[in-house]
Order: sequence, then C-alpha cells, then structure tokens
Amino acid sequence: MRPLILIPTRMAATRLPGKPLADIGGKPMIVRAWEQAMMSGLPVAVAAGDPEIVAVVEAAGGRAVLTDPALPSGSDRVLAALETLDPDGEHDAIINLQGDMPFADPGLATACAALLHGEPTCDIATLVAPEADVADRTNVDVVKAVLALTEGERHARALYFTRSTLYGDAPVWRHIGVYGYRRAALKRFCAAPPSPLEQREKLEQLRALELGLSIWAAVIAEAPISVDNPADLEAARQQV
Repeated sequence: MRPLILIPTRMAATRLPGKPLADIGGKPMIVRAWEQAMMSGLPVAVAAGDPEIVAVVEAAGGRAVLTDPALPSGSDRVLAALETLDPDGEHDAIINLQGDMPFADPGLATACAALLHGEPTCDIATLVAPEADVADRTNVDVVKAVLALTEGERHARALYFTRSTLYGDAPVWRHIGVYGYRRAALKRFCAAPPSPLEQREKLEQLRALELGLSIWAAVIAEAPISVDNPADLEAARQQV
C-alpha cells in the first residue's frame, strides 16, 4: 500500500476558535501535529480550511493545501486535499489524523495503515483505547466502540459506536478519532448524505456502517491528548 497522511483543520472551531494556531510551547498546535505525523515516516500534508493555517505550516517546512472553508467535515476536507495533491490516485490508503492532537504518537498512523494492509475486508481502520476512568462509561462526550474482540486479540471489527452507556458492568473501549481509509471507501463515504444514525448520535462513522462499509479497530495503550476547549489547551501547554 502507499499511505498518505492528511491532517484536516480549520480556524472556525466552535469551542475554541482559532485553535490550529494556538501556541503550545512556542509552536502553533497544527505545527506540532504535523511534526508528530512526520515522524511516522509517511508522507504528510495539512488539509487547511484557511490561508493562515497554510502559511504557518509552510513556514515550518510542511506541505499544506487550502480547501473550501465551507466543507462540512474533516473527511470532506481530506478528500478535497487528496484530489488536489494526488489526482492520479497513486495513494491508495489515506490516514486522517486530527490537527487537535498535538502530541499524538506517530505509531497511530502506522497502526491504521497496517490494519488496512493486513485485513482485506477492512474498508476503514480506526483506533480504540481502554477507558481512562469508570466515569467514561456514562460520559456522552466519550465515544464508545463496540467491537467483535475476543480475549488476547489486538484488533477486531467494529459493530457500532455510541455515546450512550453500554449495558453491563464491564470496561468500555474509547474510540480515538483517527481513521485510515481505502481510497474508494473515502470517496463513497463523502458522496453519501448524513445518515439517520449519524444524525441521531452525532457520529459520522455511523454513516460508514450504514453504507455497509467495514470498520476495523486496533487497540492502543492510551488515548492521546486532544484539545477541544480552553481547559484542554492549558493542559496541553503543561506537557512542554
């Protein structure tokens, strides 16, 4: 396979406007995310919704593509950047990394690429981590993955994703919003309208399941830091 990492980001984040350029230890957050991705050894580009983001990435030595700011999701931004960067279809595996994970382990991208390579039935690869706290089980902001995972396995097919509390007093798998797409699956996903379950749970990966696409998840040790609000940003700043 020939994977390509794309990092979608835009300035108009609802809870933390301008967060791609938020300073973390002297560097914009998107630059830290790009630097981490580059350590994977895979080609990387930023799919930017704003020219300010393109400017800071290019100033750091990176590659960025300006996409339509009106695109509805990060997945649509990834596809738009892909078609600009790779119109001939040389890259058959697309890794969607989040621009608000400034310290994400480079192995997250390679884990998704390995899952696409190793599982022929996998259309979309993603990641899960063990719950951080029992409170995760009832927290609607923690997305839970329901997996066909048997003891001792480190990856499995995902049956569902939910914000709801799962039945039974047992640990849950936290979904990590990193995706690897086969190119055809990404195109099919973006061409489809939001699905009923996606709209109900506010989880776009449910659109893929409703389309009949197969999602597989690999287990990682812990969830990376994600910056969604001012408190998260201050916590990230304490890491440098």
